[in-house]
Amino acid sequence: MKVTAVNTYFVRPRWGFVEITTDEGYIGWGEAVLEGHAQAVLACVKEMSSYLIGANPNRIEDIWTMLYRGGFYRGGGVMMSAISGIDQALWDIKGKWLNVPVYELLGGSCRDKMRVYSWIGGDRPSDVGAVARIKQEAGFSAVKMNATEELQYIDTYEKIDAVLERVAAIRETCGKYFGIAIDFHGRVHKPMAKVLAKKLEEFDPMFIEEPVLCENMECFKEIATSCNIPIATGERLYSKYDFKRLLQAGGVDIIQPDLSHAGGITEVKKIAAMAEAYDVALAPHCPLGPIALSACLQVDAISYNAVIQEQSIGIHYNVGKSVLDYIINKEDFGFVNGYIQLPSKSGLGVEVNKSLVVEENKTPHEWKNPVWRHADGSIAEW
Repeated sequence: MKVTAVNTYFVRPRWGFVEITTDEGYIGWGEAVLEGHAQAVLACVKEMSSYLIGANPNRIEDIWTMLYRGGFYRGGGVMMSAISGIDQALWDIKGKWLNVPVYELLGGSCRDKMRVYSWIGGDRPSDVGAVARIKQEAGFSAVKMNATEELQYIDTYEKIDAVLERVAAIRETCGKYFGIAIDFHGRVHKPMAKVLAKKLEEFDPMFIEEPVLCENMECFKEIATSCNIPIATGERLYSKYDFKRLLQAGGVDIIQPDLSHAGGITEVKKIAAMAEAYDVALAPHCPLGPIALSACLQVDAISYNAVIQEQSIGIHYNVGKSVLDYIINKEDFGFVNGYIQLPSKSGLGVEVNKSLVVEENKTPHEWKNPVWRHADGSIAEW
């Protein structure tokens, strides 16, 4: 079997799909995107396609290594996201060729279903208590919200109190044991992160996410000593080498590699195993589409330390199109009592609505994240 073509597609709201075809009729789909940089990532996929045409798609490890090591320069968000989408598509082909879900090729599942959480609120969250209650009534046992708007290195306690009020509203509405994850989104710098983390303790959060950016990963241990809340991070790390440094730095309890940014299934299964050796949990980052979600579930299935899965159905970023719009087998992505069943169909388990994908690609999106500024006019972290 040989690869005959590598096609790329822009699809709303902010994603990029990769389609790899073979001479035996097997087609694999992957999701290659770095939100806000879709054009760069899909251009990188096209650049890498010359390595793929004529190659045996079953030699996934060899192809991954060639794409990573063969180009001399390596790593970073764009290149690793391109590799991620290609890798997902190759695993999709191999699973279809052998007529089994991908996780069966990785040792088989160690669980029957995967716990998931739902997003609430937006970039400037409000009314989160009522929305969390709706999610709870829909069967979810946990939600995640952005904690705060922009925060300066040293900011006001008025903003801190606003965060506490929102979290208190969820706890009061949904009860003591409902899971609340609070995403700092890298908007908070160390001085205020320590304050906010300490004050959030009373609400028993499931975890706080990206209390500071990973470029300051040496600070996680200090923040961890400021509170008794699990710390999660990793969506902006792109390889096992990045996660090696994170795990060695300490202070982190949950890693969140993104299957569309951190090298796909091939790399993230290695990252997950590394984390298990440090007694660190896995909760893959996935505010993306159905292909990325299904890739995450393949790794969740085989990773003993996987604890909960992000998914973006209903997330505020999804404007114009959403996750289930692009797949035919929508029934396979239902949530029951806060869990999703593992994919049962061969490959990644996603039947892509190609006609919609082709139609979307005729008017490529140009999604960019908002640019925020502080009151003094300086750029704020989004």
